[in-house]
Amino acid sequence: QVQLAESGGGLVQPGGSLRLSCAASGNIFSSDVMGWYRQAAGKQRELVAQIDSGGSTWLESDVKGRFTISRDNPKNEVFLEINSLKPEDTAVYYCNVWRRMHDGTNINYWGQGTQVIVSS
Repeated sequence: QVQLAESGGGLVQPGGSLRLSCAASGNIFSSDVMGWYRQAAGKQRELVAQIDSGGSTWLESDVKGRFTISRDNPKNEVFLEINSLKPEDTAVYYCNVWRRMHDGTNINYWGQGTQVIVSS
């Protein structure tokens, strides 16, 4: 089992920055992909960024240039640096581990989420 604990959310003014952290406990495999999703009020949860253990990243187009995802493999941690925050970035941000199982199925692990509010 994998447990994920996010931190770093809060209230920030437009144009500000935040650094979200996620610590994973349990076994994290080198094949696991770690990432961040967000869910705004009344909207579906959406993938924001992913990173594999080799450091290859994917970022949703709307956040490219503002968000940076990084990963500390020995510590089983993943981070999301968010700059130039906009009110539309307001959401609950969830840490995610995506794992491909031996039988070809996938499993997702989720944290409890951390709230980010961008407001003046």
